Amino acid sequence: MAKTPSLAAALNAANNKPTIVSTTAGPATAKPRGAKAPAPQLKPSRVGKKPITGFFDPAVSRQLKQVALDQDSSIQELMREALNDLFEKHNKKPIA
Repeated sequence: MAKTPSLAAALNAANNKPTIVSTTAGPATAKPRGAKAPAPQLKPSRVGKKPITGFFDPAVSRQLKQVALDQDSSIQELMREALNDLFEKHNKKPIA
């Protein structure tokens, strides 16, 4: 029975690009031990930034989204405002 071509092979054929199709059913290419994964491509606005996350009740997420909608703002902006308020409350510079 003939093997069905992969989607990538079909798309490459449609675009008239040569394709290399592996006929072996081996594991994906192994990385050498200690090799780092390539850095993800970041939007310019995220370069030099670090994400801050937390786990909250789903109601908190819904309410935060609703406040953002009501204020015609974003969750990012609301979090920036909240963090700066927290920093000021603790006599820290508002740097968010």
